[in-house]
Amino acid sequence: MTARILDGRAVAREIFAEVAQAVEDRVASGRPRPKLATVLVGDDPASAKYVELKQRNARSVGIDSDDHRLPATTTTEQLLALVEKLNRDDDVSGILVQQPTPKQVDLRRVIFALDPAKDVDGAHPINAGLVALGLSGGVEPATPAGIVVLLERSGIPIEGANAVVVGRSNLVGKPVALLLLKRNATVTLCHTRTRDLGSHTRTADILVAAAGRAGLIGKDMVKPGAAVVDVSTNFADGRQVGDLGPGVEEVAGWLTPNPGGVGPMTRAMLIRNTYEAEVRRRP
Repeated sequence: MTARILDGRAVAREIFAEVAQAVEDRVASGRPRPKLATVLVGDDPASAKYVELKQRNARSVGIDSDDHRLPATTTTEQLLALVEKLNRDDDVSGILVQQPTPKQVDLRRVIFALDPAKDVDGAHPINAGLVALGLSGGVEPATPAGIVVLLERSGIPIEGANAVVVGRSNLVGKPVALLLLKRNATVTLCHTRTRDLGSHTRTADILVAAAGRAGLIGKDMVKPGAAVVDVSTNFADGRQVGDLGPGVEEVAGWLTPNPGGVGPMTRAMLIRNTYEAEVRRRP
């Protein structure tokens, strides 16, 4: 068996096209154009690249964008002052503070300070709580939402499926488990300290690998025909790899490339969240 590709790039293009049409229709009706404000503290090359891609994606669908760059010496108070300014700016629909931030920044205080209505990555406790409770109005985090939409649009049945998530981070593991549960999957949440991890992963119709450990999931740990989503960004021998070991593509039925699977979906959902934030603020 050779796994079919879960093509994040193709599905992301669909979402960008849908958002572009929605933005065009909204502006044509006389409503304000949405705007995304990104904030980058420091000069980490990978973070700078991610911000540039998000800015480019926003502009490509007709969403205005402001890019705020702060030095690596920025204090928590200085970053909070910028966040508060963006919260008050009525032209700004969504705010994204790129992570990670330098060690001296108290990121928890920064996230708590975001206006939940402008929190386009769903990190604020109000949004996280609404998602956890399965209530409407909460912003779904971009990467977990992107994973679920990729599965849905690829024709992978979620309802009734056994889904195993490996990784318990607040950014991916926990919220993707909740989103799968919301869609009526039976979900098992595992991590790197789970005893006999393979006994769990071999039951998975849908396997989400998000532990951040290269080679963690071997091909003998994958159920034949499973849909496998490889989320993590690890580096080995100078190249990006996920959590999967060699040969998983010989067993899985569906598989995301890494890179090129989840990354484009994350950016697409962030842009969609920005548009939806504007719609919620000013229907």
